[in-house]
Amino acid sequence: MNARWDLHIHTPYCDGASPARESVEAALALGLETIGFSGHAHTPFDESYCMSVENTARYVSEIRALQAEYRDRIQILLGIEQDLYADPPSADYDYVIGSVHYLRLGDSYIPVDEGNDHLRKAADVWFGGDPLAVAEAYFAAVGDLAETVKPDIVGHFDLIMKYQERDPFPDPSAPRYVRAWRQAADRLLAAGAVFEINTGAIARGLRGVPYPAQDILRYLRDGGGRFVFSSDSHRADTLAYGFAECRALADALGLRFGGDLPKR
Repeated sequence: MNARWDLHIHTPYCDGASPARESVEAALALGLETIGFSGHAHTPFDESYCMSVENTARYVSEIRALQAEYRDRIQILLGIEQDLYADPPSADYDYVIGSVHYLRLGDSYIPVDEGNDHLRKAADVWFGGDPLAVAEAYFAAVGDLAETVKPDIVGHFDLIMKYQERDPFPDPSAPRYVRAWRQAADRLLAAGAVFEINTGAIARGLRGVPYPAQDILRYLRDGGGRFVFSSDSHRADTLAYGFAECRALADALGLRFGGDLPKR
């Protein structure tokens, strides 16, 4: 597994803090061979975290310029993190990360990574107070990525567990929860997607382990899944965060790297 790649990096064009050039220089200092920028695609119902239409064009222009400038020192890829409900890609990206950050329930979009209070409210309002029904809806949406976004990489597969260590909801050992994620995993495995081992929540102090959970990693492995390390970095100082520990985990589980990712 290649620990010298990091393909999930954000910039101030969306909700990142560090300019792209700063992240490139940090990657060089770390000895990374390949990095990929992956701005959040424009989601018109919530522009608080994503790239605007105008910033998307600026983002594409800057990353392409950096590719040319640094081509003899590091491989830079232009990617996009495409939410299930975002606008369709507007450029010829090198790769696409498919992610689910919301549940679409009726005319509402409920965030799954902004605290479990949102999920509890969704359970109460739409699912009769059933937290496992929320998880089932989430993983059904994750599975839908296979046909809609057709991602090269699946972003933080079990993002719904972001706050689980400090605020449990729902129960990940429940048979219905397991059945839901397995159905999503099967759809994405059949589509040939690569799965992140994502350390973003560890860097933010929200989790002690990466996404996905180890039982999911084993299932994906047994289904022929391939993997790539991802820091989901929003600051230059969190590039490749925790990759040494992830490498040890990947080796212990016998996970397979994604290969020569990615080229569309």
